[in-house]
Amino acid sequence: MLIGLQNVTFEFGARVIVEEATWHIHPGERIGLIGYNGTGKSTLLKVLVGQYTPSVGTVEKSKETTIGYLHQDLLSFDTNESILEVAMGAFEKIKQLEKEIEELGNILENSSDEKLLHDYSDKLHELEVLGGYTIHHRTEEVLHGLGFETADMNRPYKEFSGGWRMRVLLAKMILQQPDVLLLDEPTNHLDLPSIEWLEKYLLHYQGSVVIVSHDKYFLNRMVNKIVELYQQRLHIYSGNYDFYEQEKAVRVDLQQKAYENQQDYIRQNERLVERFRAKASKAAMAQSLMKKLDKLDRIEEPELIRPNLKINFSIDKQPGKIICELKNVSKAFGENIILDAADAEINRGDKIALIGANGKGKSTVLRIVAGTEPYSGERNWGHNVDESFYAQHQLEALHLENDLLEEMKAARSGKNDLELRSLLGAFLFSGDDVDKRIKVLSGGEKARVALAKVIVSKANFLLLDEPTNHLDMHSVELLAEALNNYEGSYLLVSHDRFFISKTANKIWEIEDHKIKEFKGSYQEYVEWKERMEKQKRKDDRSQSIDDRKAGEQKNKEQVIKKEEVKVQEPPVNSQPSTVHLDRDQKKELQKIQRQFQKAEEEVNKKNKRKAELEIELGKPENYSDHQKFVSLEAEYKKVMQDLATATSDYEKLFEKIMEMEGGA
Repeated sequence: MLIGLQNVTFEFGARVIVEEATWHIHPGERIGLIGYNGTGKSTLLKVLVGQYTPSVGTVEKSKETTIGYLHQDLLSFDTNESILEVAMGAFEKIKQLEKEIEELGNILENSSDEKLLHDYSDKLHELEVLGGYTIHHRTEEVLHGLGFETADMNRPYKEFSGGWRMRVLLAKMILQQPDVLLLDEPTNHLDLPSIEWLEKYLLHYQGSVVIVSHDKYFLNRMVNKIVELYQQRLHIYSGNYDFYEQEKAVRVDLQQKAYENQQDYIRQNERLVERFRAKASKAAMAQSLMKKLDKLDRIEEPELIRPNLKINFSIDKQPGKIICELKNVSKAFGENIILDAADAEINRGDKIALIGANGKGKSTVLRIVAGTEPYSGERNWGHNVDESFYAQHQLEALHLENDLLEEMKAARSGKNDLELRSLLGAFLFSGDDVDKRIKVLSGGEKARVALAKVIVSKANFLLLDEPTNHLDMHSVELLAEALNNYEGSYLLVSHDRFFISKTANKIWEIEDHKIKEFKGSYQEYVEWKERMEKQKRKDDRSQSIDDRKAGEQKNKEQVIKKEEVKVQEPPVNSQPSTVHLDRDQKKELQKIQRQFQKAEEEVNKKNKRKAELEIELGKPENYSDHQKFVSLEAEYKKVMQDLATATSDYEKLFEKIMEMEGGA
């Protein structure tokens, strides 16, 4: 065990967060910590790291266990250092060692002390063992994976927004390689490519990982255990999120049946007690039955208590066939070109997800469509279009000094106070909550207010920028369901792959400063992208083979020309041994070419198996079978190692052939 809770009860003021909780985190575990908004998941992480002390019980941790904890409060950190320097702060021991080596080197310039020389040599060896010569490269690699460009590396940390700062701190934490990583909503500030990179990294991370996330897709791919905080108790499930959902339904069903059976048993015995109580001859039996019932360990009726957002979008009027048309639209921020003569069209019934890496201009495109961002080109609005815009940064959309009721009135829906209070109640704001000012609300509460404003508007076209941020998984599912039932059209930006897969019938992606459209669901889009990538790899290999064959043909032609020249020259200096040597070389070359062909077949075979395993590892049913998942993952690692070896052999043989043919 690395760290854990033993019979822990923790109270936050008068509110109990967790009661009699026992949870041990073991090496190699990847755990999803889940629960509805407000149940105390983040608080529980703070108990684990010692920021809060439990009322009862103990937090157990070995002295050697190191912990990395990523959370929103880290954003208060500020510095003029470059992001590269901040991330390299992970290597404090190495940096201290480098400083000591430099100091010893300066002393040794004017001294020949043998002991100092030995110390200097030992420290150089220690630096090498710790990987000190690669920290710069490793840091850049992780920062690149999280979406930073090479040009960003030396920019001051303080120049970056909150989301990008969080990535720098995540990079630092990853590079520290603690025994346990505690990640509180790590995907909130990541784009899709960065989420995919983080998935790959964490899947091969040597330590244990605990993730608080509302991203169902991310949890399904990442975790092998779910810990649910529900009704002040911890419930542990061995599997991914899909497995948890199935297993929880089975557990609830079994508990319901056990509860009903026990209730039948209790009722039967209570009837017997009533019958026998009045008879003196049976009084002792009645007493015995009553004692039996008193001692009975009562089974509680399973009751799924969850906050339900009652989301119901409605529209006032039907728009024309075309919602919005972009023609020859260009947009740039200085040298950063977002769109260049781009065209796009949104039709009635389109439910579009705009996806891609951060910095590509997704939110900018959303604002161009909404008409709130300057651009060059044409934006033609359709007939009868009534839009509503949900902004990613809530401060852009909400008036901080308003209370909730005033903010809802600002949407000009025509609803009275009672109707607006009812709608806010559906978004979990009850009673006196409606008198709170916007500025005192949490991020999640602001998100719910902004969503309520979008719904009350009765718009027939919605523009939604990251609507699932700050919503728990259950609320994300309810929002997806409501959008599926919505009769209007929408354009949304989201990095939540589960949400996109449930809501979109078209995918937009900004590529080469154009808006590329894919007609189909997100799953179909992913499969199409994978096919395109495989085809590209196949084409690249074919091109490589064609180039090699062309090179071989050229070399053969050169050899023939040389031999023709030799025939024409008088054979004064020719030696019989040269002919024999050429024949031996040709035999050797043929042997290596056969080896090369086998190596090429081996690489293709490994690549094929790798692709098959990636498909298998992507299937939810293989995550629910823990043994099968472990077996598939082990085989995948082995195939990747074998592929690296086979590729290295292939390249060496290729170089050898080119050397021999070039020298022939």
